[in-house]
Amino acid sequence: MKSKNVSVKELYMMRATKILMWIILTISLLFIIAPLVFMLTAAFMPAGDIIKMPYRWIPKGLYTPNFVKAVAGNDGTYIFIRNLLNSLIVAGAVSVTTVLISSITGYSLSKFHYPGRDFIFMGIMATMMIPFEAIMIPLYMVITRMGIQNSYQGLILPFLVNAFGVFMMRQYLVTFPDEFIDAARVDGMSEFAIFRSIILPNSGPAIATLAILAFRSQWDNLLWPLLVAQTEKMKTIPLYIVKFRAEMHTDEGAMMAVALLASIPMFVLFFSLSQYFVSGSAVFSSRKG
Repeated sequence: MKSKNVSVKELYMMRATKILMWIILTISLLFIIAPLVFMLTAAFMPAGDIIKMPYRWIPKGLYTPNFVKAVAGNDGTYIFIRNLLNSLIVAGAVSVTTVLISSITGYSLSKFHYPGRDFIFMGIMATMMIPFEAIMIPLYMVITRMGIQNSYQGLILPFLVNAFGVFMMRQYLVTFPDEFIDAARVDGMSEFAIFRSIILPNSGPAIATLAILAFRSQWDNLLWPLLVAQTEKMKTIPLYIVKFRAEMHTDEGAMMAVALLASIPMFVLFFSLSQYFVSGSAVFSSRKG
């Protein structure tokens, strides 16, 4: 009878714990999505409706002039479109090169045995300890000496290689079955053919995860473009948002419209690769040891 009572108590404790966990997760979810919902709804409201209390979470109608102001800008030059294109080019190029270089380097560090391999890997990892602010000025001086400031090359070149990307791909590939690679070598396949036909197709989750992280990092990058981009035509979306906020500081609806438009590419990329991103994160977590 006593053991039965203990079992009932344990059952109630398990249920109470599960309910408490759901409550905590629900509250956390609300805190996370509330700013996104606010941005979405406020983008379709006049500025006067946004500052009213209590806040109306459902707009009365779709107030589209906010988006016209967001795209046209304060001066009506529609430079938003060019800045959006700049961010797409820079973030896309960095994402592609990060995936390719990190995959090749991770494949070398995980499947080849040569003197100094571990030392090279530790050296790459050591660069992760150096904050970007510490090397920002030397990088800018190099870019200036090369004469590629205020250009796509200047925006992209310093971020072609990502130490975290190398670490991630190496950890993912270190447990990739050697039997497949050895069988391909016996069949006479070159290392490049093995990498292209076996490694890349079977690294989809890790590649998708790395691509999203690299794209997001450059999409949100403000500091480096602030140094390198010297004309309005070469500025990126974060710089446009900063300038637009300074010009439209009394028009909350237009500012929310700019934020919403700037978020769309990231949402599209994430949801299109979300299946691979989630599975890649789970696999990486299980393999990182």
